[in-house]
Amino acid sequence: MEITKKEILAKGLNLHEAKNVENNVKKQENINLYSLSDKVVRMLTARIKDEYTAHYYYRAAANWCQDMNYKKAAEFFKNEAVDELGHAEKLQEYIVDFNVQPEIPQAPTKHKFDNLIDIIHGAYEMELGLMKAYNKDSQDIFSDDITTFDFLTKFRKIQKGAVVEYNDLINGSELIDKKDKFQVLYFEQTYF
Repeated sequence: MEITKKEILAKGLNLHEAKNVENNVKKQENINLYSLSDKVVRMLTARIKDEYTAHYYYRAAANWCQDMNYKKAAEFFKNEAVDELGHAEKLQEYIVDFNVQPEIPQAPTKHKFDNLIDIIHGAYEMELGLMKAYNKDSQDIFSDDITTFDFLTKFRKIQKGAVVEYNDLINGSELIDKKDKFQVLYFEQTYF
């Protein structure tokens, strides 16, 4: 679809903005369908990978905890894995809703753990990284795609909550001797 100079002026757009509008329209049987920009699709695809990475991390953590008989932690991490999978699905649905077939990137699936406290620290780093990524993505697209910015608001809130939750677990773990198995078990029973 070619946008005319008259339409550009009527919409109050500059030439650069007009080309972006033109590039985001998918023509289908005399109907112009809006499509996400390549920039937004790349950004959301990177977050899909991050969410799958978190899913596999938590699934592996749940398996490790179950094997070590940390029953509450195993259940906690199973639920975390389900939540992360749901986040990846919501990102994909959003992309599809705007007429793009999402790519599902490969995420790391192998994780090795030595103890429960290290799992918590790893989860904190991962969730903090995701929060920073969603914040940066939101800043980058604010002026280009306010609809996607609004969509990401939910993910920014989720990530803030996850960072605070793992921060609290780390603070709780500072109250115990991490080498004393009984204290770690008491920590697990108390905080999970």
